[in-house]
Amino acid sequence: MFTLLKTEGRARRGTLTCAHGTAQTPAFMNVGTQAAIKGALSARDLEEIGCQIELSNTYHLHLRPGDALIKEMGGLHQFMGWQGPILTDSGGFQVFSLASMRKIKEEGVTFASHIDGRKIFMGPEESMQIQSNLGSDIAMAFDECVENPAPYDYVKQSCERTLRWLVRCKKEHDRLNQLPDTVNPQQMLFGINQGGVVPELRVWHMKQIAALDCDGYAIGGLAVGEPAETMYEIIDAVEPHMPKDKIRYLMGVGTPENILEGVARGIDLFDCVLPARNARHGKLYTWHGTLNIKNEKYKNDPRPIDPTCTCPACRNFSRAYLRHLFAAGEMLAMRLAVLHNLHFYNELMARIRQALEEDRFQEFYRVSVEELRQKL
Repeated sequence: MFTLLKTEGRARRGTLTCAHGTAQTPAFMNVGTQAAIKGALSARDLEEIGCQIELSNTYHLHLRPGDALIKEMGGLHQFMGWQGPILTDSGGFQVFSLASMRKIKEEGVTFASHIDGRKIFMGPEESMQIQSNLGSDIAMAFDECVENPAPYDYVKQSCERTLRWLVRCKKEHDRLNQLPDTVNPQQMLFGINQGGVVPELRVWHMKQIAALDCDGYAIGGLAVGEPAETMYEIIDAVEPHMPKDKIRYLMGVGTPENILEGVARGIDLFDCVLPARNARHGKLYTWHGTLNIKNEKYKNDPRPIDPTCTCPACRNFSRAYLRHLFAAGEMLAMRLAVLHNLHFYNELMARIRQALEEDRFQEFYRVSVEELRQKL
């Protein structure tokens, strides 16, 4: 259940209460696609760096180790040792990302497994069944994320099909939550707004899915190659039609600047692989901009990545040491870098929440956008 506590302009401060705890919003969900954060982080690490909600992927966990096995092990929380809220993506994004390996029909999508090539069918009902087996706190509706650019007629057909799929998702989700052996009978369902970069289709679709009274709503299909300004224009078009009493989630976004812009436009939840991926390549975030720790100038720098940061990497190690680890190809380099970047994102959200509580978000937004754009 989402509770809106206060607003400043369109920015919102709230709470999201799930079966496994309450998250303070706005929040960034840390992405553990296969029930682990790439960079050798465990659930214990997530607790230390301030993660509130963990995100895992339905498609990948269905393939390996299998959702039936995870259900047998007591659900995803028990399996990975994370006791906070979990959101599972529906597998719909794989419809987009595995474009050369899938076939879309009204019934659902046939994939060729990226692991061994075997054929897999997933439709709305199958996606709901897998997510029910995982026992996540939030299940995402099965949808199609269209390519950008895509022909108007195809985007329209896809929107209409995604709406029909949501109706099927909701029916199956309601049925599964009533079963006596359901892992998490309090699992919530979020609908997903689609429509490419066509504002009128986005608005039409949002109005349709809002009438279905889901537990929350996401804007999907953005951050797939369109300019940032186009993404902001789509949010501006859709947001007025999103229910005010339901949580809003911008899927797959993004940079710190994207998050600040999203919060300013009324978004509550974010997720992205970017901080962990950038960290594994040595790109690190600080409150004065980004730095590439692999640069020669850091080889004898005794300072932490960010002197104001309290993450495990900054509390204990120097830039020089981290640069050495990357140069030597040590796994510890990725682990420390990922810990830092995810801590930074979680801290960014904490500072956003504090600014909203103190009625100074607009000032925080103005100053932070400029600072975070810098390159050190």
